Amino acid sequence: MNIKQTLENAVGTSEDIRLNDIDIDPSTIKAILINEVVPSDASQDFYGVPGANYLKTTIPLMQGAGAQVTSIQDILQLGIYITNAVKTPKTDYAIDKSSIEKSLPYLEQELALFPNVKVIMLMGDVAKKAFNMITKKTAKKNVVPAISTYKLRNSQLYYGDIRIMPSYIMTGGNILIEKSKVTMATEDIAGMLEIIKS
Repeated sequence: MNIKQTLENAVGTSEDIRLNDIDIDPSTIKAILINEVVPSDASQDFYGVPGANYLKTTIPLMQGAGAQVTSIQDILQLGIYITNAVKTPKTDYAIDKSSIEKSLPYLEQELALFPNVKVIMLMGDVAKKAFNMITKKTAKKNVVPAISTYKLRNSQLYYGDIRIMPSYIMTGGNILIEKSKVTMATEDIAGMLEIIKS
């Protein structure tokens, strides 16, 4: 299944919406990691060029968690799919609510493509906010409480049978410098890897 084509067929096309143009078997995916926002240069996204900026931080975090990966294909082989909550590049430092709302129909449809998901990791506050906006429609409440990620990390949160793990953003030039966040994100990813092994 081509993710981009499937989402465009379901939701429609939009010039500034960026979707993952990859072919995968959705039934093989056991975990979804939702990052915050697509990069301004599409080639630097997770499924862009080899050595893309988004992978320069993601792969070391995965390796630190014990995953034997050197490419996005290795990550997919483990049953892990990575996407962005906001499908349009940032125009300001912060991401406004309208950007999240514009991308929501695509993200909601995207999450529904994977029937065997055991874990969804929310990598950063924007991912957390977007996920709550989607799940509030059916759950009638926020699945992820509006408290700091630090306090939520060891909570057992579920949406139906799917474990929800709030964590920290895994892209951007400064992420690997912030040692405490790297440690926590790595621990969270290790926890996710354990769940999908079982």
